[in-house]
Amino acid sequence: MIALSALICVLLFANWHSAAPNEATVVRRYYVSNSGNDASAGTISAPFKTIRKINSMNLEPGTVIFFKGGETFNGTLVIGVSKSGTDAHRNAIASYGDGEAVINGDSGRAISVYRADNIAIITLKLIGLGRKTGNHENGLAIINSSNISIDHVDISGFQKSGLLVDSSSHVKCEYVFAHDNGSAGITVEGRDSKKDSRDIYIRNCRAENNPGDPTKLDNHSGNGIVVGHCTNVDISWCTATNNGWDMPRIGNGPVGIWCYEADSVMIRDCLSYKNKTSKGGADGGGFDLDGGTTNSTIQYCYSYGNQGSGYCIFQYWGASPWYNNTICNNISEDDGTVSDSQAGLYIWNSSDDPKQFYNCRVYDNIIYNSKVAAISFSDKSENSGFEFYHNIFVGKDSLIRGRDILARCKFTGNDWWSIDGKFKAWGIDNFKKWAIKFGQEQKKGKIVGLNIKPAFKNPDLTKLTDAGQIGRLQGYQFSKVSMLKKRFGGDLKQTLLNESMY
Repeated sequence: MIALSALICVLLFANWHSAAPNEATVVRRYYVSNSGNDASAGTISAPFKTIRKINSMNLEPGTVIFFKGGETFNGTLVIGVSKSGTDAHRNAIASYGDGEAVINGDSGRAISVYRADNIAIITLKLIGLGRKTGNHENGLAIINSSNISIDHVDISGFQKSGLLVDSSSHVKCEYVFAHDNGSAGITVEGRDSKKDSRDIYIRNCRAENNPGDPTKLDNHSGNGIVVGHCTNVDISWCTATNNGWDMPRIGNGPVGIWCYEADSVMIRDCLSYKNKTSKGGADGGGFDLDGGTTNSTIQYCYSYGNQGSGYCIFQYWGASPWYNNTICNNISEDDGTVSDSQAGLYIWNSSDDPKQFYNCRVYDNIIYNSKVAAISFSDKSENSGFEFYHNIFVGKDSLIRGRDILARCKFTGNDWWSIDGKFKAWGIDNFKKWAIKFGQEQKKGKIVGLNIKPAFKNPDLTKLTDAGQIGRLQGYQFSKVSMLKKRFGGDLKQTLLNESMY
């Protein structure tokens, strides 16, 4: 539990990026306790009793509403224009005393922030009736609002998303634990444009066991963290696991952490593992740059044991053009063994138009799969300008599933290794013959790709259960006997840790 003084110093400051907050930004405090009375003064010695009382109040800028820790308050807390703070004096909702206060949204929302600005929400637990047992809403909904921060909030039991950010800007989410919800743990979306939601920061959050929305029969559900119709989004040090296992349909499915119809999204230093999809459903992957994504990056991320591919490169029919995206310095281990990808990295384009799907760089990744292929091309994978270089691709047998239909992908300076037979791709079991026949892994007529067993010291990500452990990873270093280390210029794993943007 964060102490009151720490709360004031961390959150209630005039500017988001200020390094010198102070308690002078707090103008008024109100307290709410089950032992209180709505007719009282709302002081710590004479607190209010209900959410209904707070909903009825207009708040002057610089007001903090404290709910008593360890107690449960029923209803939906509504934060609108009349409760907005200012740049100089933000308003806040928090707990006081011992433990977190619980807001029980029952069948609806726990907190609704609508057309409000300069609000902080911290150290609360939000609960609903459950995705299949009566709730039909999002847990914490932030709609048409700006300068909102959410910190150390636990959200569970909602049919839709635990946290929804819709058509809002300058929203900062840290240490949100969104679990046991339906549609997603955390969702960012808008109505029509990539600029509907913008400047969103999702950091140190965890989305776990969000199985699916039982009422959503026409599209995917059960995502960990999904952002769409947005610009300038940073998702870092986040974890997604065991999501999507109860999506109530067969079709396109959920992913641990991903974006669509989005520009300038950075997904970095994140962990996505053991995510799932419905029986017979697609996807269930780790990370995804999906339809309409532009100028975005997945970097320094780890995935393992996902039913879909660890890294998905997708463009769906009807999306705006997908271009200028990067996947680099990541590791995938044994992903894609259940869904249709059957590989650690998957390329799919249902628009059938390479002009809608172009300019992708994939480099400095380790795709390690002891069960299926390293790379999969869908039957629909027309693309233009896709480059794969300085990666390590390890697959069980055939390294590549499917074909690059237009033969426009360029592979240069990668290492390829088939566990069951040294090399196998597109029906050829000799690396040099494959490279020559398909014009791959060459520069100026010289073969620059490699077919060397990586001989990793410890190819194992499974001890990682939280993104905060990434810096302690010991797997995927080259062993002393590895011939690849010298040829590749050192451990890719070390490159990940040394260059990561902390």
